[in-house]
Amino acid sequence: MLRILIIDDEAPARNRLRRMLAEVPAVHVAGEAATGQEALHMIPLKEPDVLLLDISMPGMDGMTLAKTLQEQEATPAIIFCTAWSDQAVEAFECDAVDYLVKPVRAERLVIALDKARRFIAKGDAGANGPFLRSTFGGKVNLFPLAEVICLYAEDKYTTVVHKNGSLVIDQSLLDLENEHADILLRIHRGTLVAKKYIRGLERTTDGSHYLQLAGSEDRPQVSRRNLPAVRKLIRKLT
Repeated sequence: MLRILIIDDEAPARNRLRRMLAEVPAVHVAGEAATGQEALHMIPLKEPDVLLLDISMPGMDGMTLAKTLQEQEATPAIIFCTAWSDQAVEAFECDAVDYLVKPVRAERLVIALDKARRFIAKGDAGANGPFLRSTFGGKVNLFPLAEVICLYAEDKYTTVVHKNGSLVIDQSLLDLENEHADILLRIHRGTLVAKKYIRGLERTTDGSHYLQLAGSEDRPQVSRRNLPAVRKLIRKLT
């Protein structure tokens, strides 16, 4: 059962969310707050799992509340529900699970709550991040880096291969490599792989080398320049 705290300075907006939540299984509205400051006092008392958080509010706004909660060890999952469509990047920098633009649609709310459940489950297991961020078509999504197998540069974008398929993000390979060097390894000018999915190295008759990866039929090519680093890592893994 997800315990929800609705935080919005407008009563009609709170009522609309409450009505939609009444149709969602396994959720309970633990309370409502009209300001960030009020919510800050309520959170330790109500112990919500998820905050449905507006941004524009008098006094402490939603973004300030989210940044304040970032400084605490254990915090609820945050789903922003706001009329502002241009603050998604800042919202995800506050570790938001999802970002919904008003008027919030019931189907998007359900998807966001499912994300929150997964986020909470991963947090309970001690593995709640990091995440990759996709911002295509005005919609922002998070994807756990732990599920990424390999990444390919495609023009200005990056294709992410994971256990259940693939998706496209607008983060460059260079930025991802610099940010997650402990997780990702460059094997080619246009390819990164997750170290933990590497299972072996194949050499073809023409002298080319290809990686064997767990969880994927992809066999990305290893460049001569990156071959020594790949071999070194495989020796460590075996």
